[in-house]
Amino acid sequence: MTTSSSERGVSLGMPALPAPAYPDDVRTRLEADAREIIARYPDSRSALLPLLHLVQSEEGHVTRTGMQFCADVLGLTTAEVTAVATFYTMYRRKPSGDYQVGVCTNTLCAVMGGDAIFSELQEHLGVGNGETTDDGKVTLEHIECNAACDFAPVVMVNWEFFDNQTPDTAKRLVDDLRAGRAVEPTRGAPMCTFKETARILAGFPDERPGAVEASGGAGPASLVGLRLARGEAAPARVVHPREGAPQDRDAAAPDRDVHEPSPTQHLSSHDAPQDTSASDPAHPAGPAAEEGE
Repeated sequence: MTTSSSERGVSLGMPALPAPAYPDDVRTRLEADAREIIARYPDSRSALLPLLHLVQSEEGHVTRTGMQFCADVLGLTTAEVTAVATFYTMYRRKPSGDYQVGVCTNTLCAVMGGDAIFSELQEHLGVGNGETTDDGKVTLEHIECNAACDFAPVVMVNWEFFDNQTPDTAKRLVDDLRAGRAVEPTRGAPMCTFKETARILAGFPDERPGAVEASGGAGPASLVGLRLARGEAAPARVVHPREGAPQDRDAAAPDRDVHEPSPTQHLSSHDAPQDTSASDPAHPAGPAAEEGE
């Protein structure tokens, strides 16, 4: 004997209605932008990623209307567009805040305090992962590695870096964002809204005065290996020597540069010595046991 879908507790529901169209003036403007983006690529399909950023800049997230627009201008099916939009986490699928606050909780950031920052921000803002504050200002989420391990723990706001954060500094950061006070990233361009960021990611220039010139790159601790590989300088010390520590290497190379950051330089969290068995001569690690012992 067969059972109906309703008897099995399955609700098929009504088919989704077609996505509503953009207003004529909005569609005309977006079509002009889309033509500029598509012209950059030999195959129009390659323009899908920046086009998704473009429609995200219109409403703050990728709507069904935005995906239908991308499908129309590229000659794709909505299924093909949806498959891409749902794969990449930078595309939001629901309304979100003016400021996307992401706390890195990958391995190094987590052990350096990222988990504590994320937990306290959830309580401070009264939201869970991927949720937005009632005022529509801040969306909080935990994110994976941002390639800034030298400055762990890292918080990003609309993809701009805020390095070496603590629970207190992170709470002040979100409070300032919600209050409309100016905040400055550790590295990178001045802050702008998520919609403005999405348009820049679509490939359009940042037209704010001085924004491009203010953009920064990796910090000094991140560039030591690159400078060494190029043969530009001797390796800088990241962890300062302790009193009484062996100085043989320094004695053998008296002219070796020692990393002494200026007070204005943004330090890596690893510039401070860590009292661990691996790094503290007063608490040396014992010899590794041989297999079978």
